[in-house]
Amino acid sequence: MKKILLILPAVALLAAACSKKSGGGVKLKNDTDSVAYVIGMNVGMNLLRMDSTINVNAVCEGIRDAVRRSTKLSAADAETFYLRYVNYALPEKARAYEEQFLVDIAKSNRSYARTSSGVTYTVTAVGDQEQVPASDRDSVALRWVIRTADGSQVASSYEKGDTVRSLLRDLRKGVQESVKLIGKGGRINAWMPSSAAYGAEGDKTLGVAPNATLYYEIELVDVDKYANRSRRR
Repeated sequence: MKKILLILPAVALLAAACSKKSGGGVKLKNDTDSVAYVIGMNVGMNLLRMDSTINVNAVCEGIRDAVRRSTKLSAADAETFYLRYVNYALPEKARAYEEQFLVDIAKSNRSYARTSSGVTYTVTAVGDQEQVPASDRDSVALRWVIRTADGSQVASSYEKGDTVRSLLRDLRKGVQESVKLIGKGGRINAWMPSSAAYGAEGDKTLGVAPNATLYYEIELVDVDKYANRSRRR
């Protein structure tokens, strides 16, 4: 229900902007008008999913020009521009916003530091410094909670009563960097830039969107050094 309530005001804004040149709100006189309005609602909702900050006036101008068959761009030029924007300009915009977001976190809280890849972290428990994973072939056991930037929970091994066990090299880059900063029994909270988490692909199974900044609360439960495993064989 919350999602619908958030969408409707923007749809109303789109409808109002599109009707500015017609001198007021559109009156639905018949079924054809109602169908047209429903189409407009769908356009508005799809636009919100793409970019909630989109200029609705420009959208309406494009709709009017298309109906009049007097568009400012050819279909081929429009496609080229759109693909360039989606594949290059939009990701760059997202990365710039993400970088500023992480910089602001580090500036606002002196307990946070940053790695070279942008992982912004605070160590809440150092752990055993003689049991710190270092080799890519070291095995680790972790418990974690993963959240999105708005606080929505993505995964929690605590809720499942589970422990994540993995070779260090098989973990996401940001998690690898994070556990190298603590020892066995240690805890760390870390903001992961998308490049150190699930990247441009995201993860549909977990519900992680493309280019998503994630927040991890990690507990390093155990470390099994590769060198020790080799000697046991």
